[in-house]
Amino acid sequence: MKNKTLKFYNTLTRKVEPFEPLDPECVKVYCCGPTVYDYQHIGNMRTYIFEDVLVRTLRLAGYKVRHVMNITDVGHLVSDADEGEDKMLVAMKREKKKSYEIAEYYTAVFFEDCKKLHIQKPDVVCKATDHINDMIELIKRIEKKGLTYISGGNVYFDVSKLKDYGKLARLDLEKLKAGARIEVDHNKRHPADFVLWFTKSKFENQELQWDSPWGRGYPGWHIECSAMSMKYLGDQFDIHCGGIDHIPVHHTNEIAQSEGATGKPWVKYWMHGEFLVLNKEKMSKSAGGFLTLKSLEEKGIDPLAYRYFCFSAHYRAQLNFSWEALNNAARSLERLKNAVIALKNDPDHSAEVTLSDTALSYREQFEEALCNDLNMPQAVSVIHSSISDSNLSPAEKWQLLLYFDRVAGFDFNSWQSESLDIPQELQDLLNQREAARREKDWELADTLRDKIAEAGYIIEDSPEGARLKRK
Repeated sequence: MKNKTLKFYNTLTRKVEPFEPLDPECVKVYCCGPTVYDYQHIGNMRTYIFEDVLVRTLRLAGYKVRHVMNITDVGHLVSDADEGEDKMLVAMKREKKKSYEIAEYYTAVFFEDCKKLHIQKPDVVCKATDHINDMIELIKRIEKKGLTYISGGNVYFDVSKLKDYGKLARLDLEKLKAGARIEVDHNKRHPADFVLWFTKSKFENQELQWDSPWGRGYPGWHIECSAMSMKYLGDQFDIHCGGIDHIPVHHTNEIAQSEGATGKPWVKYWMHGEFLVLNKEKMSKSAGGFLTLKSLEEKGIDPLAYRYFCFSAHYRAQLNFSWEALNNAARSLERLKNAVIALKNDPDHSAEVTLSDTALSYREQFEEALCNDLNMPQAVSVIHSSISDSNLSPAEKWQLLLYFDRVAGFDFNSWQSESLDIPQELQDLLNQREAARREKDWELADTLRDKIAEAGYIIEDSPEGARLKRK
């Protein structure tokens, strides 16, 4: 994989581009993390699965990766812009708890969900409330460049001062101004201007406030990601990820304030995951009735079945959720699991082997799928094809699976048969029967099948492998 050219779709250019890191020694990746005022729904988790695949792919390609994710525990208003209540305040009213208690609880639940989905933890996880001074210093830099103004007690970013404001979302400032509705915030000079620092809270009981050069208050949401990413990755880095809903406001404003402060291009590649769609509408907390990972578990769905389900569509394509589709994914994962377990029970699977041309072809196909903008549907197809190929030895299949799993993230090595009551001698007979079938010794295979049947078991055959089941 080290000699392969990765290609990713860059939202900034609207093109699939060859990936060329700023520093070949280390790829720097920043992902917008959760706002920890509630449970993350499975649509949110789809984005984190995509980002996990991205980081795993970069590492498989031989890159050292520094992966940073923020935790938003202050400043994110309900509208994602400068309107509505602070989401943490919403949670405080709902649960009658302190903001730090709410943040700690939902942060812990989020990472527990990540663990169940085999999403690897970022190298750096940074909380907004731990980086207020960094935000203040960044606002000072922006202020020195003449890009801010104070109105109504708040510090605003003046988008008219930046020539290419809105380039990520292809926004037209004149059209935005002409088409603006009655402004909720009358302190703004332009509807697209946004708050860097609030000193006049719009809300009662704003628990989290800090002293600043502009007065006691709290940061705007957008400045948080810029300050924390630049603290841990520098003024310029390689990849910034998030959901597509972040493009028109949050990521657009991040670019404006970051490049406004430094005068340099900020992020080279912008990568965004599409929505999970439920009843033709994106899943969101504001719409109500959202599904969490716990919702799936309560229906007996393995969290890894949801990871598998997410791989049924490209990360840039909308994924339609239905219980039928998820159950189909769960059944496909179960077939894969049975095949992997059957392979692990084969005594030859752990033998040392040099991969044949056929096996190398499967590895090549898998790598090409990843290089083609993380095409996981194609990659999963390669996994199934390789494990059901009778021309491959058990050892070749196992070596391929371990390689594929570095990105797929199912942890094949941990999968064990749940049929603990099957005697080992019968499992040995099944392995011998599978070996006879590979050698096309049908007579021996039938004899072994009959012996297994006499012991009260039947063999369930499938393209992915065979397993024993009581009659």
